[in-house]
Amino acid sequence: MADDLSRHDAILRIPVTVQVVLGSAKMPVAHLMKLGRGAVVALDQRVGEPVNVVVNGRIVARGEVVVVDEDNSRFGVSLTEIVGSADADAFN
Repeated sequence: MADDLSRHDAILRIPVTVQVVLGSAKMPVAHLMKLGRGAVVALDQRVGEPVNVVVNGRIVARGEVVVVDEDNSRFGVSLTEIVGSADADAFN
């Protein structure tokens, strides 16, 4: 039993990469090469739509972007939905 607990604790300490995907865009390389400072790239995501929370390349949740610092310098995500494995596979 103690071995199971220590293995469980070891697994819980494994670092993972968490990303929040605000959207994406497709464009020809020629257009990409013309981008410069101040250029705006329109994303396929609309304001107010949920963003995907991705862990190690797999969608695990969706949420809303929120401001987490009083001086508006950092953003976070308020989770609104935990995605099941079948749902996550549909988006990969």
